[in-house]
Amino acid sequence: MNWQRPDGRQPLQLRPVSFEQNFTRYAPGSVLAKCGDTHVLCTVSLSQGVPRFLEGSGKGWLTAEYRMLPSATQQRSDRELMKLSGRTQEIQRLIGRSLRAALDFSILGEKTLTVDADVLQADAGTRTTAITGGFVALANAISKLLQQGILERSPLIGQIAAISVGLLQGEAFLDLNYVEDVTATADFNVVMNQHLGIIEVQGTAEDGYLSRQQFNQIMDFSEKGIQQLLMLQREAICDWDDLYVG
Repeated sequence: MNWQRPDGRQPLQLRPVSFEQNFTRYAPGSVLAKCGDTHVLCTVSLSQGVPRFLEGSGKGWLTAEYRMLPSATQQRSDRELMKLSGRTQEIQRLIGRSLRAALDFSILGEKTLTVDADVLQADAGTRTTAITGGFVALANAISKLLQQGILERSPLIGQIAAISVGLLQGEAFLDLNYVEDVTATADFNVVMNQHLGIIEVQGTAEDGYLSRQQFNQIMDFSEKGIQQLLMLQREAICDWDDLYVG
């Protein structure tokens, strides 16, 4: 018996995706990224200076912070203050690694871009939504900083998007919601660039193992989902051709 998706989607169908831009006033880049019922506020800010290991190099840096609001899920979770959970640290490092692949830091100079991803509502896929929405916020921030003369030229050399794929009853399904995520026998998060080059793959067999054929199917589904997300990102970024220097 094949898995019937709770929302009626086809195996390769994304949830509705949208990017509400300029969602906050003060950050150079801000986007409310929605993927179905997962809503993540992504903001990007710029500060002078870099981590110590980059001082004097002439190169910049990008870092990320990720938090889930206490009422983002059905049961309220404790607010993370001084001590971050292992999950939170893992996710914010993933976001940072992924988005750093989009930048030429020698063009940025000794400045640091900070991407904040705050989950307002969670229905699985928060880390992938944070990466995909975070890229749109990053592009918007660079656009505004160019307009303000803070940056002389765009450091944007890549485009980054991420998607989840899982195995349900032995078959691959794209962009899992919460019901599917907790049921899946294998769960993968895949990050790719504009060439469908792999930035990162996180995955595990939650129950038993998966075959090489199933892994290949997961990667095929990932490519198809990310192709759709890349197109939606470009449509959302109004001055994309001026920002992207390849």
